[in-house]
Amino acid sequence: MALDQDVKASIVAKYAKKDGDTGSAQVQIAILTEQIKVLTEHLKINKKDHSSRLGLLKMVGKRKRLLKYLKAKSYTEFTELVASLGIRAK
Repeated sequence: MALDQDVKASIVAKYAKKDGDTGSAQVQIAILTEQIKVLTEHLKINKKDHSSRLGLLKMVGKRKRLLKYLKAKSYTEFTELVASLGIRAK
């Protein structure tokens, strides 16, 4: 369930702070969000795919930890990112 290279490159270009930035929290959260959307659609069709469901839960947990880090580091960037991705976050 990997993302297409073009999709990933467009996400990196949109959320990167500078050229070549692929490791910042914003980029990682955006990529994880897209992967979660794709995997959620896959699981709607394939209900018995338990290994993918486990992977989805791990991705959601990782995104949650990254959001918590970003919220503590820079609350304004956190709110902007959550609004642009359209996700709920506490």
